[in-house]
Amino acid sequence: MSVLNPTDPREDQASEPSTFGDILSQFEQEHKADAPTGEAVPGTVVSVTPEAVVVDIGRKMDGVLDPAPFLLSDGNFSVKPGDVLQVTVSGRNEEGYYQLSMLKVKRPTDWTGFEQAFADKAIIAGKVTEVVKGGLRVDIGVRAFMPASRSGAKDPAEMDKLVGQEIRCRITKLDTAAEDVVVDRRSILEEESAAAKAKAFESLSEGAVVHGTVRTVTDYGAFVDLGGVDGLLHIADMSWNRVGKASDVVSVGDSVEVKILKIDPASRKISLGMKQLQPDPWTLATSNLKVGDKVTGKVVRLADFGAFVEVAPGVDGLIHLSSLAWGKRVRKPSDVVKVGEVVQAAVLDIKPAEKRISLSLKEALGDPWDEVPKRLQVGMILPEVTVTNLAKFGAFVDLGDGVEGMIHIADITAERRLDHPKDVIAVGQKVRVKVLEVDRDKRRIRLGMKQLEPTAMDKFIADHKEGEVLSGLVVSVEGYNARVEISEGITAHCRLPKPVEAPKESRLDRPKVDLAAMTAMLSTRWKAGPPESGVEAPAKLRRGEVKQFKIIKMDAERQSVEVELV
Repeated sequence: MSVLNPTDPREDQASEPSTFGDILSQFEQEHKADAPTGEAVPGTVVSVTPEAVVVDIGRKMDGVLDPAPFLLSDGNFSVKPGDVLQVTVSGRNEEGYYQLSMLKVKRPTDWTGFEQAFADKAIIAGKVTEVVKGGLRVDIGVRAFMPASRSGAKDPAEMDKLVGQEIRCRITKLDTAAEDVVVDRRSILEEESAAAKAKAFESLSEGAVVHGTVRTVTDYGAFVDLGGVDGLLHIADMSWNRVGKASDVVSVGDSVEVKILKIDPASRKISLGMKQLQPDPWTLATSNLKVGDKVTGKVVRLADFGAFVEVAPGVDGLIHLSSLAWGKRVRKPSDVVKVGEVVQAAVLDIKPAEKRISLSLKEALGDPWDEVPKRLQVGMILPEVTVTNLAKFGAFVDLGDGVEGMIHIADITAERRLDHPKDVIAVGQKVRVKVLEVDRDKRRIRLGMKQLEPTAMDKFIADHKEGEVLSGLVVSVEGYNARVEISEGITAHCRLPKPVEAPKESRLDRPKVDLAAMTAMLSTRWKAGPPESGVEAPAKLRRGEVKQFKIIKMDAERQSVEVELV
């Protein structure tokens, strides 16, 4: 390869020898004198081509560098003419130009130098020449073998990329007799990485804002390279908003700005944050909200004790289970709200220091009990309500707007005594009820079902009419009132007529009393016993007698029947 004109205009023309022999001798002597190997010298880039990077090192001849390390992915080079590089002279190539290296390490020139480098575990320079079975062939002045496991390459593709590159390595085996040399690159990379991490770690401080590159993304966060040392950006510190997956925020290779939250010198762990570089939404939210305000937000999470609602980006409030519905017994939040649903809630309490906001769904809807006395009155019949829950003492029914009423077990049926409401009704069943009691202060509504069941009296009244004559059994007589059984289980009231009193006689018109007859009459009555209460015959009734009676009045509301003796 010819990269320069053999005639160098920078040579001193005044000292040019006159004969060819003199010229050759002088050239050899000069180049032998100014070509020390292993010397680090500054050089200026003269030209850059795909074949070589030509560098002026201040000698009679220029030096050349391998262009591969400077080649970028877009086909351009990372150096340009005029750039100053620190290079090491490693020898001459076949054309006589200085062979340069960017590695600032010595190159042993003989076996004595190799033995010394092996003993000192010194770092030497080498050039990877080819991939061989089990590793790489490296030229360090002699042929050396580098095992694949000690190359520092992660896979065969990386090993292929090392071919043609100059590397730093360390002799790990040296057999001068057999000329068997083994070198190691991985240990040097690990030492340099550890040193770089230590230096980078020492340069960091808590609270500092730094730039880094996302190296790995996991379920719980991302590891960010801060220039030789990694820090953990936890998913909880990525954004004030709720983050489902770390990959939703960052990707491998992303350049990010982060704040150092904590440094643990013992474990050398670094905690990072991104959201800390943004204003705390809790500060904004709590300064703008007050108790009693109504807010609209999306249900983001459900727990056993309630539902969390996002009232602002990064700010969640809790609706406790007890604040989800009026009157309704809520066993789990999903009975009322679903994740993703947008709801309106009232602010019950704000604790900025604890970052807690208590919300109420039912307060935002208004108290339905305020309207209960207007729409439900005692005596009202509700033709169709749904049973929502059963307890041993009764059944609960939905009266609308989050209001429930209770049917006590004793008010379910009059036909028989119940052990449990489930013996008669079931959850989800539609029932007909009557309002028995409304207590706004105690939030209690008592209902009844048996009060709407047809009674024996209802059936009797439906089957008979006033004026009808029927037989009846006298069951009791008290003064001028009697109770008469006119049908099975049906008793009627019968008012007996009072006897007509005779006109009072004057003393002058009164006949003379026959004392003997009066004595006989009193004696007879004494033997017969005291007279029964009631009226004298023929209107007199006795318990157990069956007489004919006429229905004179029937009242379904009062559940009563009145009769008179025929």
